[in-house]
Amino acid sequence: MTTIDRLMQADRPWLTDGGLETWLFFQQGFSAPEFAAIVLLDDDDARAALRRYFDGFLEMADRADTGFVLDTATWRGTPIWADKLGRSEADLLRLSRDAVDFARDIRSNWSDRVADILVNGVIGPAGDGYEAGTITDAKTAQRIHTPQIQALAASGVDMISAITMTGIPEAVGIARVAQAEGLPSVISFTVETDGRLPSGDLLSEAIEAVDRTTDAAPAYYMVNCAHPDHFRDTLASGSGWPSRIGGVRANASRLSHAELDEAETLDAGDPLEFGELHQELAALLPSLRVVGGCCGTDHRHVGCVSKLLHRQAA
Repeated sequence: MTTIDRLMQADRPWLTDGGLETWLFFQQGFSAPEFAAIVLLDDDDARAALRRYFDGFLEMADRADTGFVLDTATWRGTPIWADKLGRSEADLLRLSRDAVDFARDIRSNWSDRVADILVNGVIGPAGDGYEAGTITDAKTAQRIHTPQIQALAASGVDMISAITMTGIPEAVGIARVAQAEGLPSVISFTVETDGRLPSGDLLSEAIEAVDRTTDAAPAYYMVNCAHPDHFRDTLASGSGWPSRIGGVRANASRLSHAELDEAETLDAGDPLEFGELHQELAALLPSLRVVGGCCGTDHRHVGCVSKLLHRQAA
């Protein structure tokens, strides 16, 4: 049985990390263009910080006796970002491969304490994660994302996850490339305060469209980079399609994407309330398999989620 099989059959949610970029840039004082944590893999101090960061979450998984989805720091690693990051396309692909090696080394260090650790190759949007994407067809998305997905696949990831997807065509393209590489995929959509994608599509429409177009290629779907208040009612009113959502990585803040984009300080919200809200989400998501956090969240938030959800499942 593969690691992804064990995840899909788990009787309690696995953990993942929180808001990696907000932790690095707001809390640890690192900087990089375009919120691109991937370029910090060339910085020894940042690598040490990343180890501490992931070690903290893996300690939680150990205490909760559950598995862990270990992300690669590659959200801004698609070669289309090369010019904005001041790197060549070849250098970004090198960093993607390095990110996998880095994650696999962390997994090796924890394998005697956390039995199931899935190395997850993260793909970000070709455009701004807070705005409707400019990709209007799946073939364009396939062309843009194939190099990075192939680099991650060749380096040994267990899964590909498209994180903060803002529209349907890009999600379809990424799912198709992952499938062509023989890897399971996860599609994570972000939503605005009204529960709709930045493209204007309903979450239900997006999930059903990707499933219909790809013959249900994604292993499951996620919602990320939105506060639970922004999508809880959408889930509560849904029928059928919420069972395809297997993961949630919510924001700590109730601010809109536009407000977050302008924020100069970090809104960390209330970690205890964050945990309690995930109890409500778990009741609405019968297939929930992965919980973590996104912008503004850290070990405190995911710790509160784990304490409540794993106590429930015990």
